[in-house]
Amino acid sequence: MSGTTGSWRNWLARMFRTKSADPGQIVRLIASHNEPIWPRLDGVEQQANEYLRSAWVYVAVTRIAEAAALVPYLVYATDGESKIAQDDHPIERLLRSPNPFLSQFELLESTFGFLELTGNAYWLLAGSPGGVPLEIWPLRPDRMRVVPDRRNFIGGYVYSVDGVEIPLEAEEVIHFKRWHPKSDYYGLSALEAAAIASQTDQAMARWNRNFFSKDKAVPAGIVNIKSMVSDADYERIQREWKEGYGGTDRKTAFIRGADIAWADIGLTQRETDFLKARQFNRQEILHIYGIPAGLYENNATEANANVARQTFLEDTIWPKLVRFAQKLTQQLAPFYGTNLLILPEEIRDTSADVAEVQAAGPYMTVNEIRQRYFHADTVSWGEQPAHHPHPLSASSEGSQSPRTMPPGSLSPVGEGVRG
Repeated sequence: MSGTTGSWRNWLARMFRTKSADPGQIVRLIASHNEPIWPRLDGVEQQANEYLRSAWVYVAVTRIAEAAALVPYLVYATDGESKIAQDDHPIERLLRSPNPFLSQFELLESTFGFLELTGNAYWLLAGSPGGVPLEIWPLRPDRMRVVPDRRNFIGGYVYSVDGVEIPLEAEEVIHFKRWHPKSDYYGLSALEAAAIASQTDQAMARWNRNFFSKDKAVPAGIVNIKSMVSDADYERIQREWKEGYGGTDRKTAFIRGADIAWADIGLTQRETDFLKARQFNRQEILHIYGIPAGLYENNATEANANVARQTFLEDTIWPKLVRFAQKLTQQLAPFYGTNLLILPEEIRDTSADVAEVQAAGPYMTVNEIRQRYFHADTVSWGEQPAHHPHPLSASSEGSQSPRTMPPGSLSPVGEGVRG
C-alpha cells in the first residue's frame, strides 16, 4: 500500500514539475459544462413574488436598495498609488442621467434591488458600436441568459421578451452578481436562504387573515338549545345572543335541542398568538439581509439606533458599494481610457481614522502620513513633523506660536486629490 501511495505522489510531482495548468482548458471545460444549463427563470419570478407579498422581504430589499441608491460615485485617474480626482467626468454625468426615462437613483435602486432579490443585475450599455456608452438601461434578470464561450468564458447574452430572443454582445452588458457556491455564471439570491422563513411568515399571515375573515373564520363556540323551541323563539335567541355577545364578525353556531348550553370550541389565545412566531420570522429574514435589530426594534434606544445605523452602513451597504464600484471600474471605465478608478463616496464613520492620524502626528512627518493614510504624493515641505508633540507656549518662548502645518497639508484634497 505504501508503495502505491509513493508512486501516486511521484506521478503528481512529475506532473507539476513538467506541466503547468492550462487556463484555456479550464475555461473550455467550464463553458462546456454550462452550455446547456440555463437559470430557472421561474425561480426568479418566484423571488419577485416574494418581494410583492412578504412584508419583511419588501422592507429588507427596499431599505438596502434605497440606501445604496443614495451614494454617488467618483472617478479618479490613478498614477501609481495616487488618485487624482476627475471632476464632472463623463462617467459621472452618464450615471447622473443614464437615459431619458430614469434618474441615477432609479437606476441604482433597481440594480441593487435586483441584486438582493435574485443575486443578479444587468445593465445594457447603449451607444454606437465600439464607442463610449450613451445610455444605460437596466434589464430584468428573469429575461436574461448568459451564453458560455469556450474561449472568452462569456460569449454574450440572450434577452427574451414574449418569446422574442435578442442576442447581445458581451461588451454591451454589465453583469453584476453575488457570489454563488454552485454556479459559474449566476449569482445567489439572499432569498434562497430566507425562503423558508418568508414562506412560513406568509402562510401564518394568511391563516390569521382567514381566522379573522368574515366569511372563512371557524365558529368561536356553539350555543346548544337542548329543549325544542318555536321558530320565533329560536330567531329571538340568536338575535339577542349576537347583539349581546357577537361582536362585529364573531362566529357562533346555534343548535336547537333541549336545554341551552355553551361549548367553547375556539382556539385559546395562546394557540392563536402568532406574534412571537412572526417576530422570529422577521428577525431571521432581516438578519439574512444584514438589517440590524436596532433599526426596527420598538424598544431600541436612540444610542442603539445610531450604532445600528452605522453598522448597517459599514457592514451591509459598504461591501455592496465596493463590489458594484469595482465592476464599474472593470467594465465601464475602459470605454473612457486607461488607469481610471471608480469609487463610491465614503459613507463610513472615519472619526477613528482621524484620531489615529492625529495621534501619529508627533511621530511622523507630513509626507509619511500622506503616503500611509491617504496614498498621496510627497510634497517639498513634507519632511517636517505633522505637529510638534509639545507646542511652545508664549510664556516660555515669548510670542512664538505653536508649529502648524500649511492648510490641506495632511489631507490630499490640498493637492487636488479626493479621498
